[in-house]
Amino acid sequence: MEKMRPSGDSAENDGYFIFRSRNKLPSGSFKPFKYGVAPNHNTNNNNNMASWNSLPVELCLQIVDNLDLDNTRAFSTVDQRTHTVCVPLLFRHIKLDQLDAFVQQVPSAYCRHIQHLDIAVNNGSVPHLISILKAAPRLSQLVLRLNGAIGHEVIPFFGNLACLGHLTIRNCADEIASPLSERLVTSIAATVPRLRYLHLERVSRSTLHSPELIGKFPHVPLVKGDEDIPDHPILGSALSLPSLLSIPTLRQLIIRDTHLGDPLWATAPVHCRLEVLDLGSCVHEAPTPNRLAIERIMSAVGPSLSAFSLPTALASPPRTPLPCLRALHISPFVPPDEVADTITTLAASPIEALSVQCFGDDLADACSALETFLALRAERGPAFFGKLARIDVAVAADDVYSSTYERGSEHDKAAQRLQEFCKNLHLTSCVPVPSCKPKTDRGRSNSCAFFFFFFGDSDLLLLFSVVHRLSYR
Repeated sequence: MEKMRPSGDSAENDGYFIFRSRNKLPSGSFKPFKYGVAPNHNTNNNNNMASWNSLPVELCLQIVDNLDLDNTRAFSTVDQRTHTVCVPLLFRHIKLDQLDAFVQQVPSAYCRHIQHLDIAVNNGSVPHLISILKAAPRLSQLVLRLNGAIGHEVIPFFGNLACLGHLTIRNCADEIASPLSERLVTSIAATVPRLRYLHLERVSRSTLHSPELIGKFPHVPLVKGDEDIPDHPILGSALSLPSLLSIPTLRQLIIRDTHLGDPLWATAPVHCRLEVLDLGSCVHEAPTPNRLAIERIMSAVGPSLSAFSLPTALASPPRTPLPCLRALHISPFVPPDEVADTITTLAASPIEALSVQCFGDDLADACSALETFLALRAERGPAFFGKLARIDVAVAADDVYSSTYERGSEHDKAAQRLQEFCKNLHLTSCVPVPSCKPKTDRGRSNSCAFFFFFFGDSDLLLLFSVVHRLSYR
């Protein structure tokens, strides 16, 4: 789709929907800039349009549903009837950075077609967010990009979203200046009737649930003044992050850049059967507290896990067995010299697929660590990781190699050795070939995106396909 620069009082849907405020009709209704009635056509085109216009609406909808978005957008400019037929597809996926202009200029009736919504929200635009939630009964995936906290009056409206299964809440602001309370996000998540997938990023602990962190060094950003968030009908006042495990429909949980040291993770009631768990470390904590927090959560939900992304090294087997674990992802924040020992601690699980993500500079060391693990597996026989069928290595999405890299270097040799080792053991493998790009700061791992790539041709695709859109920039 051609990119158009919206005017000052307009909004852009970042490739899905573009409109300008000058396209308001005198009556106050709205005619999208790109979707107006086309000029007069020649006779042959008019005959073709007569054939199209004679088709039943149901058939027209099926035809349009098979078009890609660009073709649908172009087709919608033909005439008013065609535009009306195309509207459901054009509004199926919406991304908004300027919520106010969208609500003011787009008829609320169009919102009933929205299924996937990615939206930037600040506290002043909460009324407009509420109006969209009320008008979008088919909404199934929602991404909220927040600028810190928003008013808790929005919480009850999530209870009407019967189709919403995927929810992402991300604090895009500085967590010290504009924190996002764990009480707010927990209450929102617990209000969604059929929530299966939850992704939280940069959520701050509340002083109501973490008094032990007040004045502690190192400093962990905390939220004060969130006691006005009302009790939840089911959870009551227990709105700390561990209460997320009380959501019975929850199957996939991703928490990034968030303090996970709440001891209640070990004792909170678990009413869900998590299949995918992807946790990140807290940058405000030391490695040991981070590891203990991850182990605590892993023990709480371990019996049902099918896939786990591990952000820290493990020193010993988990206290609770992981009998269903089939896919293990190792974060690049696990030091390469601890990769083999960490994998070994999970020998009791029926792991079929192993992925290791590393930073570019660590690729050779990561491959060597996997060689060490595979040598141990060959030595111990089929009882040790006997179900393992695939090993993949990937470089962290935001990390690249030094510009001084040359083919035939240590990286290539290590990758080739690992692939040969896997081949001799009848294991499928994929190891990257470094590219010559300028080196940048190390970013965060995109473990769920790797899961999607990794299992794209297996029966686990259904399990991981809903988490492949995570991106960390």
